Amino acid sequence: MSVEATLRRYEALRPAEQGPAAGPAPDGRKQTLVRLLWIAVWLLYMASPVGDLFGGDYSPAVSALAGVGLAGFVAAYLAVVFAPSRAGFQPSQPWVRAGIGVQLALSFALSAGLGKDWLVLFVYVAVSCGAALKPARSRWAVPAVTVLLAGMGAWLDPPGELYPSLVVPALLGGFSMLGVTQLVRTMKELREARRTVAELAATEERLRLARDLHDLLGHSLSLIALKSELAGRMLPARPGEAAQQVADIEKVSRQALVDVREAVTGYRRPTLAGESAAVRAALAGAGVSLRLHVPELLPGLDRDAEGALAWALREAATNVVRHSGATLCVCAVTLDRAAGRAVLTVSDDGRGPAPAGQGEGHGKSHRNGHGNGLTGLAERLALAGGTLATGRAGDGGFTLRATVPLTGLAPR
Repeated sequence: MSVEATLRRYEALRPAEQGPAAGPAPDGRKQTLVRLLWIAVWLLYMASPVGDLFGGDYSPAVSALAGVGLAGFVAAYLAVVFAPSRAGFQPSQPWVRAGIGVQLALSFALSAGLGKDWLVLFVYVAVSCGAALKPARSRWAVPAVTVLLAGMGAWLDPPGELYPSLVVPALLGGFSMLGVTQLVRTMKELREARRTVAELAATEERLRLARDLHDLLGHSLSLIALKSELAGRMLPARPGEAAQQVADIEKVSRQALVDVREAVTGYRRPTLAGESAAVRAALAGAGVSLRLHVPELLPGLDRDAEGALAWALREAATNVVRHSGATLCVCAVTLDRAAGRAVLTVSDDGRGPAPAGQGEGHGKSHRNGHGNGLTGLAERLALAGGTLATGRAGDGGFTLRATVPLTGLAPR
């Protein structure tokens, strides 16, 4: 797979495409229909006022006014109860409070004017309070509506035969709707959290790919550029040596292709031994003397920590070749058992870090702090629990110090 194809593959991990993986949206045409059917079932309790409206001995004018009032009550109830399913809904919005106020006013007017059969409207008001108000307000609004229901019932039905059967439904309906609404809000927040996690995972994967490609191709392409330049210089007078440089270029290119393929699949774990051999070849080709000390056995260094140190060794060697102008490079891996960590130190005798605001010297890629390579390396070490430090070497060159913890070895 080519680098371009790989980038396209990971660029396809857009947050928008992570939405389905995080779960379907809780509201849609089907959900709205189910909600409407559920509410329609509870509207069957309107049979009492509707029966009184058509069966009572009212004048046409009173019946018309009562019908309009009941229709307005149902419209306000449906608008308030459906409010939580609307995009951008916030509990206790002014229009929601106004809708509940309209319901309460119609409940008082219709109950006082037409009798006890209309007391059931207060139950719907309690349900509206539980569905569309903030939890803190619902906790006192539902009991308050229930108290008003009890008071109206005591006035309209002194023997108290009717209103006790409505008090319990009003309390249960209001607080049940409060619980259901809270559950729906929690589910929405959970879906949003899962979607956010999916977006962060996609972003982290893109960052990981960027670090891997920089570490892999930055080293290999630097070596290819160096050997190509050497081959060009040798070609007129020393064609044999130029041919050897071209063969090395081919070998490095093939290895870079293998490394990229392994990195994309997520299985590449560089080792200190492998990177040590690559550093020797790179620095020898650049004419830099190398003093390398990497023990064959590093007890307590797990694969992740060793991989992080290997990436650090590669990045440091790449910077020496590209930016330092050094003639000597010293690389060493040591075990600090007292601190429970492994330490990689890479120093050179080159130009050292670039002064602030300048682009010359070893720090060309990180003139304003760490550049892409060292920033990615610091992130990689942090994932392994390690640290990165850079600065000027004792002889004026550049030094890099990477540390990772040793497994099973605690600081003394």
